[in-house]
Amino acid sequence: MEQSEIKKADYICSLYTQLDAPCTHKIGDVREILLPMRDGVCLKTDVHFPKDVKSAPVILMRCCYTDMERELQVHAQEYCKRGYIFVVQWCRGIGGSQGKWEPNVNERLDGIDTVNWIKAQDFAEAIGYWGNSYLAYTGWCMADQVSGKVASMYLGVYGTDRYTSAYKDGLFRQDILTAWAMQNAGTPIEADYLESCRFKPQMKVDEKLWGTKLPWYKDWICNESRESDYWSSGLWKELKEIPSRVSIPIFIREGWYDHHLGSALVSYQSLPEETREHCVLQIGPWNHSYGIAVAKHDLSDLEDDSVSSPFLWFEQTLRKRELPEKKLSFYVIGQNKWESLNNYPVICDKIKTFYLAVGKEGQGALSLREEAGEDARIEYEYDPENPVFSHGAESLFHTTQSVGSLVQPLCGYRDDVISFVSPSIEKELFICGRINVKLHVSSDAQDTAFTAKISEVFPDGEAVNIRGSITTLAYRNNASTAMKYMPGNVVEINLEMWDIAWKLQEGSCLRLDVSSSDFPQYAVHSNYAGNWAKCMKTKKARQNIYMGKNYQSVIELPLLD
Repeated sequence: MEQSEIKKADYICSLYTQLDAPCTHKIGDVREILLPMRDGVCLKTDVHFPKDVKSAPVILMRCCYTDMERELQVHAQEYCKRGYIFVVQWCRGIGGSQGKWEPNVNERLDGIDTVNWIKAQDFAEAIGYWGNSYLAYTGWCMADQVSGKVASMYLGVYGTDRYTSAYKDGLFRQDILTAWAMQNAGTPIEADYLESCRFKPQMKVDEKLWGTKLPWYKDWICNESRESDYWSSGLWKELKEIPSRVSIPIFIREGWYDHHLGSALVSYQSLPEETREHCVLQIGPWNHSYGIAVAKHDLSDLEDDSVSSPFLWFEQTLRKRELPEKKLSFYVIGQNKWESLNNYPVICDKIKTFYLAVGKEGQGALSLREEAGEDARIEYEYDPENPVFSHGAESLFHTTQSVGSLVQPLCGYRDDVISFVSPSIEKELFICGRINVKLHVSSDAQDTAFTAKISEVFPDGEAVNIRGSITTLAYRNNASTAMKYMPGNVVEINLEMWDIAWKLQEGSCLRLDVSSSDFPQYAVHSNYAGNWAKCMKTKKARQNIYMGKNYQSVIELPLLD
């Protein structure tokens, strides 16, 4: 076992010592079962019992990550000490389970079979499902088929709209899924990660560079349109529709800088209204691992509740058999406090608009005046062979050192990153909801990408990113299928960003950075039209940003009073 795994397990143990829930039982037996599924494949299922307990509430986790074995053992033992039975099952082909490891495909039926087996056991008084990331997927994918003894689920950092987790306007989120494919291929892959991301054509990277065949990865990268059969039918269509049929209480826990946030919010919105009345949505200043993902802000009042929160949820829903009340809790970055909201999506009180303009010496500026000067444009060259590297981002996974809200480089650090900065803010602004950046642009390429990143610049000159986004000309303005673009034409593009709760401080400035790449958060656009994964080469492109009376390029901030 690696030292990092031991340290994590020890840290989790320390969190349990802080619970206001004394140990009432000794740890009992662990029953190792090869549990048969409906097709005869047997899955290794470990049932942890408190000593001298015949029946109790049951917690179920289904896992595909063998490096979590010690961590799951800690959870099982600590729950047993407090009178729970804890069940850990390993997915097919993983951790001693029979069958072939094939991500996602078998989890729904295997999960339903397992829950039905637990329900039939005399020891099960009530059942709760708990999991984060893929372990949350294994809960979501059966959430509409559980009832009776199944009292609730606690699902973190995962959403059921898989397309949203995989793509933004035709650009693949490589740092999530290319990295995940390399780590979970079922065979060791020694190839360099960044070289893998930039391999052309990407559809052959598995065989040519990784030395294996991953048809499921090819499916991901060759279906950039939401309307493709791959996303709009079969497994992923069913998964997206599952929340609309859920009837049990679910605690959805997310982070502002988790790559599944957008998808998770779609999942919450899809729950039936009567189900949402007993669900919780919590979003904190975390990344995918619930690590703090915010720089330059006071987080002194924030406690690590990654153990206490699910435990209290299961105490309420399993042991007490109470129906929880609806709750939406957003951590406000810059305010160092949690804010309770009535509904999601957030209904903002007003939209504050900043207008792009040309400032001194031809640099970009932001103005609160609608008459932002005469028509003007700023031009830059985008070279796909020299992309802007991700630093401060919301949908990174492998490149953990760059995820979150981080101190940004100074304006002008690259010729292909155009910065627009506002005057100092006279009164603090509570941004809550989805920021939109509307730009008027043109390119000499048949297709290309544009990025937008919003930052707060503090009085000391340091800036930290708030939110970012990307779009392509082919899939601009949320197009579900690719559109043709005539090089040289000026078009309007909207770069809508994921929700955020952020208090912009009095005396700070707002900064917008516009560019054309954000790698490896997103695949590098080649500047050629067509599917990105089949592209064989790249070329440079001349990009233009337009502003002024006839081309009102703006930032739209959703505000709450």
